[in-house]
Amino acid sequence: MIEVNTRIHDKYSLEFKTSFVTRRKKKDNDFSAFMWFFLPNALDINKETYSKTQFYQDIKSNIRLITPKYLLRDIVAGDDSPLERLRDAFKALASTPTHTNTREYEYQIKMFSAITHSSARDACDYLCNGRHLSDELNMLIKGYVADYTSVLREYRTLHAIIAVPTVTDSTMSFYTYGDEYASNMMLHYCVDLLDYALRKNDDNLKPAISLLQDAIRAEKNYRIQHGYLCNQENDPNGNRDVIFRHRVLKKYVDSDLFLNVPRKKDGVLVEQLYLGIAAGLAMMFATVVSFHFQQEYGNFTLPFFIVLVLSYMIKDRIKELSRYYFAHRIGSKFFDNKAEILIKEQKIGTFKEGMDFISRSNIPDDVRRLRYTKRLVEAENRLKDEKVLLYRMNVHINREKLVKMTPYETMGINDIVRFNIISLLKKMDNPTVEQKMMRPDGSVAQIMCDKLYYINIVLQLSFDGATSLSRFRVAVNRNGIDQIYKLDDEKPMT
Repeated sequence: MIEVNTRIHDKYSLEFKTSFVTRRKKKDNDFSAFMWFFLPNALDINKETYSKTQFYQDIKSNIRLITPKYLLRDIVAGDDSPLERLRDAFKALASTPTHTNTREYEYQIKMFSAITHSSARDACDYLCNGRHLSDELNMLIKGYVADYTSVLREYRTLHAIIAVPTVTDSTMSFYTYGDEYASNMMLHYCVDLLDYALRKNDDNLKPAISLLQDAIRAEKNYRIQHGYLCNQENDPNGNRDVIFRHRVLKKYVDSDLFLNVPRKKDGVLVEQLYLGIAAGLAMMFATVVSFHFQQEYGNFTLPFFIVLVLSYMIKDRIKELSRYYFAHRIGSKFFDNKAEILIKEQKIGTFKEGMDFISRSNIPDDVRRLRYTKRLVEAENRLKDEKVLLYRMNVHINREKLVKMTPYETMGINDIVRFNIISLLKKMDNPTVEQKMMRPDGSVAQIMCDKLYYINIVLQLSFDGATSLSRFRVAVNRNGIDQIYKLDDEKPMT
C-alpha cells in the first residue's frame, strides 16, 4: 500500500510524504510513484531552460523508517512495551557500561521519544479533526492528558536506574535529550488542544480547558526546575533559541529512523554501451567513404582529400546525433539515480528516481483525464502549451530483511520529498496587478488584485497490481506558494 500526504512545508516548498507500507506475508514489495507536474507555459520551464541538474538541486528526498505505531497509553503498558525495552537498556548500561550497551541505551531513548511524539501527534489530530460531542471531547482530552502524563512520569522514574557512578555525565545527557524532547511535545500538543477547545467557544468544554491549562503550567514549572528553555511572549531572542534547540533535538531523536541511501547514477554501463555504438557507427561511415573514394581517385589527390575532410565532418555529426538519440532512449527506460536502502549497513531494498519532460501524447489517458477535470476556466482544455514534468520513483523492499534489522514492528518506509519552487518563479509577473472598476455610484476605483499561476500535480501510485490517482492544484505567485488544493473537495490544505 502507498499513502501520500501533501502539504505546504514553507513559503517556497511543497512536501510529499510518501509511505510505502509493506505486506507482512509478501517477501518482495515493489512500489512506484509518479508525480506529473503540469506547468503553465508562461513560466518558461522546459528541458532547455530547466535541466535535470537544476531539478535535483531543487528537490530533497529523505528516506526513513515508518515510526512504529502505538496508542499513547500502550507505550508504558505490557512486558514488550517501549518502556520495558528502555528499562532493560538502562539496567544493562548501569550494570555493564560497555560501548554496545551504551549504544543500545541511546537507541532505545531515541525510539521511545520518536514513538511518543508520533503517538501524541496522531491522538491530537484525532481529537482536533473528529466530530466529537462536548461530553465525549472532555473525556477524550482527560484521557489524553492522563496518558501523556503517565508516559513522562514513567520515563522520568528511569533516571534512578542510571544515577550511579558507572554512568558518565556525557552518557547521562542522552537521557536528558529524550526528557526535554518529550516535554517539548507535551507542551506543543497540549497547547494545540487548548487552542482548539477555546476556539469552539463551548461552555461545556470548561473542564477540558481547565485540565489542559493545569497540565501546561505543571510542565512549564518542571522545565524551569530542570533548566529547559521555555517560550515567552515578549522574548524574541529567547524564543529563537527555543526553536533552534528543539530542531536539533528532533534531528537527534529521528536520526536512527533515517536510512542510509547513498545515491549513484543509474544505467551507467548501458549508457557507455550506447555511446560506444554511436562512436562505432560514425567511424564505420567515415571508413566506408574513405575506402570508396580512395579506390575511385587514388591516394594523394585533391578530390580524395576534400572527401576525406567532409567525411570526418559528417562523422562527428553522426556521432553527436547518435549520442543524442541513445541518450533519449536511455532517459525513457532507465532512472537517473539509484541507491541501496541500508539499515546498519545491511541492504533491505533499493530506491530509484528519474525526471523527464514528457510530450502531451505520452501522457496516459487516465492521467490526462484527471488533469482536465474541475478546471478553473473551461478554456483550459483548449490550451495545449503546458509543459509536463514527470518525476518517478521506484522502491523495492525486502520485508524479511526489514523485520530482521529492527527490533520494533515497522510497516515500511517514508520517503519525504520537498520540492523548492524558486526556480519556477523567475519569469512570473508582479504578484499583484492594478485594476479599475466602477463603483455603484458611477465613480471609478482602483483596486489591487492577486495574480496567481496554477501548477497542477497528478500523483499516480502503483502497488501489487493496483493503481490510484489523485490531483492537486497549487496556487503560486512571485511571493511563493499561496495555497494548495486537493481536487476532491476544493478545500485549502494546511
